[in-house]
Amino acid sequence: MPPQIKGPGPAPAREQLAEVRPDLLERYDAALPEARAAILGRLLTALDREPLGVDRPTDPGTDPAALAARLWPAATLADEIADSVTNLALALANRPESADLPAPGDPEALGKTEQMLLDGHPLHPCCRTRTGMTVADVLAYAPEHRPVIRLRRLRVPADRWYGTGQPVLYAHPWQAHRILAHHPWITDAGPTRPVRPLMSLRTVAPISGGPHIKTAVDVQMTSAVRTVSPAAVHNGPILSRLLTQLTADLPIEILAETEAGAVITDNGPDRHLAHLVRRAPRLARGERAVPLGVLAAVPAWLAETGDPYTIWEELGSKLFAPLATVLDRGVALEAHGQNTLAVLRDGHVQRILYRDLGGVRVRRSLLKEQGIDLHGDLPTDDETALRTKMAAAAIGTVATQLIGALTTHRGADPDRLWATLAGHLREIPDLLTAPVPVKATTAMRLADDPLHDIWTHQPNPMAVYA
Repeated sequence: MPPQIKGPGPAPAREQLAEVRPDLLERYDAALPEARAAILGRLLTALDREPLGVDRPTDPGTDPAALAARLWPAATLADEIADSVTNLALALANRPESADLPAPGDPEALGKTEQMLLDGHPLHPCCRTRTGMTVADVLAYAPEHRPVIRLRRLRVPADRWYGTGQPVLYAHPWQAHRILAHHPWITDAGPTRPVRPLMSLRTVAPISGGPHIKTAVDVQMTSAVRTVSPAAVHNGPILSRLLTQLTADLPIEILAETEAGAVITDNGPDRHLAHLVRRAPRLARGERAVPLGVLAAVPAWLAETGDPYTIWEELGSKLFAPLATVLDRGVALEAHGQNTLAVLRDGHVQRILYRDLGGVRVRRSLLKEQGIDLHGDLPTDDETALRTKMAAAAIGTVATQLIGALTTHRGADPDRLWATLAGHLREIPDLLTAPVPVKATTAMRLADDPLHDIWTHQPNPMAVYA
């Protein structure tokens, strides 16, 4: 089931929108310049700092897709960026009139919170790419349009099942009919309870509470087609137990992957027919969980926190210092804005929740000591690779984005914030002195292997405090 990789682009998208939501046309047209400017800003930032082999043009124009087509005429990047512009404009056009925060105790609070984010990845020019989906699909399934959907339960012959749990595949509705058309020996056992898509379109939370489910969706979103690999099916429950043990004395709580499964087709466990089941956050009375990407990008959430220096100190002690400790113990958590959540009560950080284990790296000696076998690229002997994985997400992306938000929206002094962060990372001096790695997302999209990490480096703002 190869994924479709060509998006509709702004002009065809407008024709589709006229058919399915003509009431949004005027707002969509008005939003296009803002969407183009936002994506162009990300692309120009990439041109300034990534190894792209071209110079930033003196006249970049206003259309990022046209610029990409001019710079890389043989690549599909221009189509992906055009799709990103389209979907960001749709999100801006369909934004809610008010941005009321969900109340503590609301069973749908996390889903509603995650659906408040409009513009996706803060650095990637393909931040809203959904190539393979129509405008109707995006409106029906993308979290920024606040849908409530139902997954399909697909029954699988027992001898065709790989992983844990019953041989029932939880399939995204966009994917389910494609699976049934290609595999007649899989049968539809009906829908699940209503669920809300989270920041990751293919991961959902039941509106009445219960485990979250990560599905495979053959759609190009930002940097990859979103499947669930056989390695992830194998690793999830095992790695969850290791990380829960490793963080037991720290204010980081692992949202464990408790079950995982994949359908076995002619080539073995199939990444296009797979799912993961993840424990939902357990919150005490008065607590709310918010992903760090939402905290940084949605001013209403940032306004819920107290003094900016206090909230930053709390994040330093409950997020960044524990990440350094976990790194010292042999695991690099990829704590970016989507998979890392702050638990807030009365505007103060109580603890951190971490989910989605596919991006971590683990020291081989730790795995040997624990008698654990992990598949794929998670094990490593490279200490630099461990530091890079942790620092790129936590410092290069999350800290930079949050400090920018606290500076812009709360009037904080960025130098003081970086100095505070340096004080929490002294356990690993290289994090203060080495240049800060940032994933070169545009270079990766242009590479022959777009899933292979490419890094660029920025001056370390904490070096003066080392």
